[in-house]
Amino acid sequence: MRLIICPGIHPPHLTASFLRALPDIPPYWIFPADRPVYSGYHILTWLLQQDRPFSQSTCWIGFSAGVVGAITAALAFSALGGQVQALIAIDGWGVPLLAPFPIHRLSHDRFTHWSSALLGAGESQFFADPAVAHLELWANPQHVRGWRTQADQTCTLLHHTPTTAACFLNELLRTNS
Repeated sequence: MRLIICPGIHPPHLTASFLRALPDIPPYWIFPADRPVYSGYHILTWLLQQDRPFSQSTCWIGFSAGVVGAITAALAFSALGGQVQALIAIDGWGVPLLAPFPIHRLSHDRFTHWSSALLGAGESQFFADPAVAHLELWANPQHVRGWRTQADQTCTLLHHTPTTAACFLNELLRTNS
């Protein structure tokens, strides 16, 4: 599996910090943060220029504005025949997330978690509790405590488990690899 990382609009050192929190990360490509991270067209064009992008399945991680570009590019990549194992949306507030592949959401607070679920809850979610700053969730997921949740189709809460954002992410990556 290849991980496709679509960061937000922030300094690159925050993405490097994010990657250090994921010890068993699979091979990955990072979309350059100096390009329009919110543009699925730009992300897909960049991805198609990589070495053999269709040779293995992909898992996508988007953060903030990068979630907009990630979902759009992942849907287009899938339509072109690429295999998308899952998309992990980190603080993609206000972004509709409906796709033929699994979606997982992480939010920096309970309100973002609840209001984002109105546009597609995904298969599993994490929200920080206590709330943290938006960039803190990306830069230091190993320090962000909160709750992993899962809901059925009617949004009835099925599971509510304490964890950290990094543990939640690492579990998702193990499950989807």
